[in-house]
Amino acid sequence: MSEENVILVNQNDEQIGLMPKLEAHEKAVLHRAFSVFVLNSKNEIMLQQRAHQKYHSPLLWTNTCCSHQREGETNIQAGSRRLFEEMGFRTELKELFHFIYKAPFDNGLTEHELDHVMIGYYDDAPEINLEEVENWKWMKIEAVKEDMEVHPELYTVWFKIIFDEFYHFLEEHKI
Repeated sequence: MSEENVILVNQNDEQIGLMPKLEAHEKAVLHRAFSVFVLNSKNEIMLQQRAHQKYHSPLLWTNTCCSHQREGETNIQAGSRRLFEEMGFRTELKELFHFIYKAPFDNGLTEHELDHVMIGYYDDAPEINLEEVENWKWMKIEAVKEDMEVHPELYTVWFKIIFDEFYHFLEEHKI
């Protein structure tokens, strides 16, 4: 299987090219991405623990799912596709906002993404793909915030950034 490309964008989210995913992360080139937060009726976030064999951030906790759009795919289509591939379920997603962040990893790679943050609701247990996901759990939003402050090493670099944006969005908006 060939490596997937990411969509290179400018700061206005206009496509300016394609690049293999690993190369984009090696060169820290701005590209389009998405992050999905699934909440249940108790207002808990479904977190996933990344699979132990992932090439970066293995066994760290992160949001329900995140990845990169494919060329010609809408943000919602991409989020729905990856949610089903990783967590084994479908639910309606809504895009909340987008922002740009840059986060270096210990292994020399860098996330430089224009990230589209989406929300969905689901109350059942997922059917996780063990190639992608080691484990999952529900956590109250406030509990995630508190645990991240006490144990930041348990969470992915990007989740700490994205969660902060998501948390402040929730404070300012009624969803």
